[in-house]
Amino acid sequence: MLTALRDQLCFFRQFRQRFETTGAVLPSSRFLARAMTRPLQSLSGPRRVLEVGPGTGAVTGRIVRLLRPDDRFDLVEINETFAQHLKDRFQADPHYRRCADQSQVHVCPLQDFACEAPYDAIISGLPFNNFPAELVESLVDRCLGLLKPGGTLSFFEYMYIRPARLLITRGPEGERLARIESILQDRFTRCRERRDWVFVNMPPAWVQHLRVR
Repeated sequence: MLTALRDQLCFFRQFRQRFETTGAVLPSSRFLARAMTRPLQSLSGPRRVLEVGPGTGAVTGRIVRLLRPDDRFDLVEINETFAQHLKDRFQADPHYRRCADQSQVHVCPLQDFACEAPYDAIISGLPFNNFPAELVESLVDRCLGLLKPGGTLSFFEYMYIRPARLLITRGPEGERLARIESILQDRFTRCRERRDWVFVNMPPAWVQHLRVR
């Protein structure tokens, strides 16, 4: 209970200071975390897992419980406060500490992250609706490019937020949102494996699962 409260306070402070890269008022619910990590449960053998934009670890806590001894887990977080929070969890939290030797927190933009080998699963908490369209395209394609053939990219979007904003927004902001919608719909058409609906979250969300074929 105290850990969850500390996570929420940390998240809210960073939301106030850095909304453009945080994108939500509260961490994701455990129901959203389960949907985000669904692909991990169907993978066999040693798995390479990357989490992008883990924040305070709302989804990370679910991932570490699913890790096996021969898995590899990398986390890429641009926010130094969140990254240090996660590093502390790998030292203090028993669930995190169990897999600390096979995990590493990288403090850098995804574009600067250099990996040793492609991943079986990438789980992203990046708030795409907050970014310039060109950055969204770069980040999504970077994630897809880091996957093995058959690998899965999973990320969430709040239900109907972008379509609703498109109805009432004009000018450069409307153009930005329309471009993001076009970029994501193109990737959904080419790569989407499934979409999960998560109503028990604030706000309710979709989890998009894209598979590299």
